[in-house]
Formats: sequence, C-alpha cells, structure tokens
Amino acid sequence: MSNQQDNLDSKVSDAKQGAHNTLRKSLNGKSAVEVAKTRSPKDIMLWIIAFAALIGATLVNYKLPGIWQPANDIWVRVGIIASLIVLAIICLALTNQGRSFKVLLKDASIELRRVTWPSKNETIQYTWQSLLVIGIVAVIVWLLDNLFNWLVGIFIG
Repeated sequence: MSNQQDNLDSKVSDAKQGAHNTLRKSLNGKSAVEVAKTRSPKDIMLWIIAFAALIGATLVNYKLPGIWQPANDIWVRVGIIASLIVLAIICLALTNQGRSFKVLLKDASIELRRVTWPSKNETIQYTWQSLLVIGIVAVIVWLLDNLFNWLVGIFIG
C-alpha cells in the first residue's frame, strides 16, 4: 500500500509540475492571480463586446422581428442568440481573467486526480447513515413543532 501511495504521489507531483511548467509558459512566468488582476485596454474592449453580445442576445427575441423580416423565423433568432453567446464566451476567454480561469480549471483537474474516492460499500454505508440522521432530526423537529403548537394553543385558548 505504501509503495502504491508513493508511486501515486510521484505521478501526481510529476503531472502537477508539468502542468505548472506549461501554464507558466502560457502566462509569461506570472501566477494566475497576477494575470487575473492585470487590466489592459484589450481586456476592457473584450469585456464590453462580451456584455454587448449578451445584452443583444437577450433582446433579439423581442426587438429584432420588428426591425428585420427574416428574424420572424424562430430558427433564425435561435441561431443569432447562439452565435452572440458564443461570441461573448470567446471574448471572455481571450481576456486575462479568462486565461486565469483556464489555469484554474487545469489546476482543479489535477487536484481531482488526487482525490481518494470512497468504494461502493462505503458510499452505501455513508448514505444510510446520513438518511438515518436526517430521519432522526426530522422526528425531533416534528415533535418540537407539535409541542410548541400545543403550548401556544394553551396560552391563546
């Protein structure tokens, strides 16, 4: 067990180191937090375009059919809404914050490899224990509710 754990730890640390090296190169040697905090005119323009695209996507269904005849077809509106949402996502992914978010997702996937998941038997055991505790607490709350209703009934008359 110890040898397997050591082997797993070495694989995880190698994968993490490789990912950090790759991510450091893509972020020009800065940490993800430093990159996320930086603001540039390009980022500001991309955020404005993304917000405009999302606002436009919400207004397409109501405003566009009155302005543009082909927009009376539902599939044209669905296509326009989908393309505006994709444009917004692409714009947001190109910002410094979007690059930092990609780093966060890669780090999260590395951390998920390190998780020790419970076995099927452990999962079933913990589920039954949780359901039992929930049932006990529900009965206690029900009893307290009835007690307080009875006490209030006595005082009110």
